[in-house]
Amino acid sequence: MKRIGIVMVWGLMAAACRAEVPDEARWAAMKERMIQIDLMGRGIRNPAVLEAMRSVPRHEFVPEEQRPWAYGDHPLPIGEGQTISQPYIVAAMTELLDPQPDHVVFEVGTGSGYQAAILAGLVREVYTVEIVPGLGERSAELLARLGYTNVVVRVGDGYAGWPEHAPFDGIIVTCGAERIPQPLVEQLKPGGRMVIPVGPYHQVQDLMVVEKDENGEVTTRSVMAVRFVPMTGEAMAP
Repeated sequence: MKRIGIVMVWGLMAAACRAEVPDEARWAAMKERMIQIDLMGRGIRNPAVLEAMRSVPRHEFVPEEQRPWAYGDHPLPIGEGQTISQPYIVAAMTELLDPQPDHVVFEVGTGSGYQAAILAGLVREVYTVEIVPGLGERSAELLARLGYTNVVVRVGDGYAGWPEHAPFDGIIVTCGAERIPQPLVEQLKPGGRMVIPVGPYHQVQDLMVVEKDENGEVTTRSVMAVRFVPMTGEAMAP
């Protein structure tokens, strides 16, 4: 970005912090700072992913008392002991998934609904499961209100996947698993990809990319260290 662009972004941010602009303009300025500095500044390059991050109103997906920090690059509490991931991690996981317009994607851990909303602008259909009833119901209502008609939310245990809609072109897991769930590997389409944090609960985890080739062979690779709330459910119990 040219220097004048950076100056303009920071100028808008300064005005926004002084609450001298309407709400929508203030959100737009904060979001643009996020895009330019927290995402592009840290290496996110996929234009479609950047546009999806720009189009989704993250402030709608956090509790009202957290909205002043909605576009900061850090997780925020959303209730029920859960968090919304920091924007960079959402963008990085989405970029690693490499979603395409004709894809059908499965998400484990709807949470606030933000990751599902990002995916909704990039793929044909999103199926997402949330194990906490209050969060799942709230996210389903919010996504419907905001017009995300290609997202289907279900309350349940995401470890088992969603066999009725499998196989999936992509699977994204937004909670930390001690091991890669075999049902998810089985529901990944040949040529598909899964992005999942794997490691001990309440410790640093490896963000893994799991790929299944056209012959059904599965390979995994670690991309970065992350920390997510733990995956829960009967299959993940000790």
